[in-house]
Amino acid sequence: MTGASSGIGRASVALLRQRGWDVIGVARRADRLEELAAETGAEVFAADLTRQQDIDALAEFAGERPVHSLVHIAGGALGADRVEDGDSDEWLRMYEMNALSAQRLVKAMLPQLRRTAADQGTHVDLLFLTSTAAQAAYPGGGGYNAAKAAEAMIPRALRQELVGEPIRVFEIAPGMVQTEEFSLTRLGDAAAAAAVYNGVDSPLVAGDVADVVSYCLNLPGHVNLDLITMRPVAQGAQHMLHRGPLAPRI
Repeated sequence: MTGASSGIGRASVALLRQRGWDVIGVARRADRLEELAAETGAEVFAADLTRQQDIDALAEFAGERPVHSLVHIAGGALGADRVEDGDSDEWLRMYEMNALSAQRLVKAMLPQLRRTAADQGTHVDLLFLTSTAAQAAYPGGGGYNAAKAAEAMIPRALRQELVGEPIRVFEIAPGMVQTEEFSLTRLGDAAAAAAVYNGVDSPLVAGDVADVVSYCLNLPGHVNLDLITMRPVAQGAQHMLHRGPLAPRI
């Protein structure tokens, strides 16, 4: 489970542990991971998924143990500039964080997933958390739109490339999710980050997405959910957000 130090990744580790899964939580921040291990009993491994040597070390850490699922939640957005004003270094960083990390993880871990499937006669899983930003562009989102659209093509290609093998490929694409770090990391200002959610009646929270992650992994082995798009009720589409109480028109 990548992205395990905060937000959706952390919530997913905690929920899967409650539901009986053995989990390796992966993230950059070792101190956060140690807290997660103490609270949930998960194993943890500190790695920067934009560094190939860290991914190689993760595969070595997993070793010969059976690996049933690779859940890739790590990623993120940087900045909210118009395309003409964008920082190309930030764009490259987002591509590395979201798309290249996914490809590198698949390349490193797929042999171990196949070995588990063969040795145990079971199905195995690849699950990717993308975003509705991969499905529709919006002003100020060009770099993140591009990075997430690139990442979304990976599970969609894999779903076809792996047909005939007992390997499920899930993509979960959330819309607005209120977590402690996503908007703060993107905007770099606490007030601006809080304003993203101002007046929104019940945005999604990390636990909502974690519940869908768990649902996917616990489905019968012959069931594949190719793409799950999820949003809060207040968000009718990527560009359409209601601020204020939800109420029937009567």
